[in-house]
Amino acid sequence: MNKNAQQLLKGSINAVILKLLSQTERMYGYEICQKVKEMTHGELRITEGALYPALHKLEGEGILTTQTEVVDGRARKYYSIANDQQGNAVDRLAMIQNFLNQLQLILEPKDLISIPVK
Repeated sequence: MNKNAQQLLKGSINAVILKLLSQTERMYGYEICQKVKEMTHGELRITEGALYPALHKLEGEGILTTQTEVVDGRARKYYSIANDQQGNAVDRLAMIQNFLNQLQLILEPKDLISIPVK
């Protein structure tokens, strides 16, 4: 993935996290990284250095909750959308989708009539 795509993904990481967690009850960090890689056929990759600060920020805001379990002798921290924050997560995703729709109108205007300039 090139540097520009990496920057765009970094700015969208909260949306990626919320979308994945809204579709799955809970996930751990490495699992989120792998799911993004899988879904984009390797085109987008979230580094752990970008992911964990975003997860901690969302947890600090009360949007995510965590649960630690021991798996194969190692502690694994699972993240979930807090029960009382489901609506907030849906609202954030809708806001992001609206932004993407507006951006699409700018990047690929389809219904604009082209008037030649004299």
